[in-house]
Amino acid sequence: MTQASGTPDVPNLGRRQFMNLLTFGAVTGTALGALYPIVKYFIPPSSGAAGGGVTAKDALGNDVIVSEFLEEHGAGSRTLAQGLKGDPTYLVVQEDGALASYGINSICTHLGCVVPWNASENKFICPCHGSQYDATGKVVRGPAPLSLALAHADVTEDDKVVLSPWTETDFRTGENPWWA
Repeated sequence: MTQASGTPDVPNLGRRQFMNLLTFGAVTGTALGALYPIVKYFIPPSSGAAGGGVTAKDALGNDVIVSEFLEEHGAGSRTLAQGLKGDPTYLVVQEDGALASYGINSICTHLGCVVPWNASENKFICPCHGSQYDATGKVVRGPAPLSLALAHADVTEDDKVVLSPWTETDFRTGENPWWA
């Protein structure tokens, strides 16, 4: 029979039990520390606040300031910015010199290439397989099956562009958005 270790409130913890607990704690801590980055890798990043909007970024990673953007880009221009989920999104300057209320995702719906704007032909032309989209991103020639995705482009009070998901009817086709 073993005797208590001093007082009746303190349980008797032998050296073997102590070493087992210490070893278990060290192994568990190491395993959890190693698994954390793996689990974090598979959880998609959040796209922003509860509204789902994200501030558009330029090529250098700076927020797009509307007044500066419109000074640098003329009417009819389409310029890439970092948009929702980090996808390249075209910001469109309308003919009246104002920023359009929508952005056009530049990822081709055929194989996922980035589709450049061809100003001389006034359309987007995919370099991979020749899909063509009009100035609003509506598909006009395949093999791409669908139009380019849209995003709302809103101007905040501090003169920045915020892109948010487009969930309404696609104004180009009159159908529900395929990307929603």
